[in-house]
Amino acid sequence: MTVTVLLHVLAAEGPKDANIWNPTIIGILTVVSAVGLFCGSVYLLLGTNLGGRLGFLVAIAGLSGFMLLLATLWWTAGSSGIDPPHGRSPQWKVVEVVNAPSESKIPAVRTIDKKGEALKSEGLTNIKPAIDAAIVPATSLNGETPPEHPFATLGYAASTDYLADFPGFQSWIVGGGTKNLFWHDAQYAAIEICSVKENSIPPVCDPLLATHYVILEHDLGTLRQPVVIYWFMSLGLLIVSLLGLHWWEKDERERKKAALTPVPTSGS
Repeated sequence: MTVTVLLHVLAAEGPKDANIWNPTIIGILTVVSAVGLFCGSVYLLLGTNLGGRLGFLVAIAGLSGFMLLLATLWWTAGSSGIDPPHGRSPQWKVVEVVNAPSESKIPAVRTIDKKGEALKSEGLTNIKPAIDAAIVPATSLNGETPPEHPFATLGYAASTDYLADFPGFQSWIVGGGTKNLFWHDAQYAAIEICSVKENSIPPVCDPLLATHYVILEHDLGTLRQPVVIYWFMSLGLLIVSLLGLHWWEKDERERKKAALTPVPTSGS
């Protein structure tokens, strides 16, 4: 406990800006200290009473069983207020910017105007932020080099320089849905955008400039993936530890059986 408290005190007194010491090394040392404190103390107690090998097997079986129950609770908790580990959230990602859907490299997008579903204005609510983040150049914060946006080639300096919801806009969405229970069909969207006419209030499209189509793919994310990984890892470790206990018991029976077997004497 003293080591963990000392590490957190050092972290609190360290530099305000992130560096290799804080939080990287501090975080690693905190995890190692916590595992050594809690798991190590249990193993020490079991090892002094059951022996090193049996104590280790019992400690690993208990830990893996606890982790399996915890991962199961994470998996089935739903909206009960328990906050399990999370992966990436579902989001739309820009994959192309073309003059027309027929120019796309994705076969499903080339016929999206015929096979897709027309996207209404309210459907752009969740897609517009992804377009802004892709086609508008990033700004520098605190003098740092901004990340490069490969699709920021249309000359828009801000999200107000273009419109995605204007009279007569044509946008579609295609795909999605479950395939073979565990997989999903890819889902794409083609959003028509136009450049805003200078000094126009309210903003309107510039009729002298051509419109473009932003092609997006829906990334379903990995929200439950960490929980699934923890569950299967805990299950595998529990099975291995129980097998170890079973093999130890068989060996112990063989040793007791060998000790009870009478040894023939020379006079018999």
